[in-house]
Amino acid sequence: MQKNRWLKMKRIASVILGFLCLLLGIVFILLPGPAVIFIPLGLAMLSLEYPWAKIGLKKSQGYFRQAAVKTDQGLSWLGRKLRR
Repeated sequence: MQKNRWLKMKRIASVILGFLCLLLGIVFILLPGPAVIFIPLGLAMLSLEYPWAKIGLKKSQGYFRQAAVKTDQGLSWLGRKLRR
């Protein structure tokens, strides 16, 4: 009985912390801050309980991967221009 209560409290705390991280990430989109860290972290925590969060996490991973590739290409181009 005690163990069951502990697991339920742990689950509720995880969901609350996930929503707080997600909300903080959304606020950091408008204000200067590490939104790139908090949004995936919140979605990862929420994806343990909610299927919609898992879908959002997969989409955000795709966006971040594309952004990393474009940044790498841009820096490579800039490096070639500076070496000339």
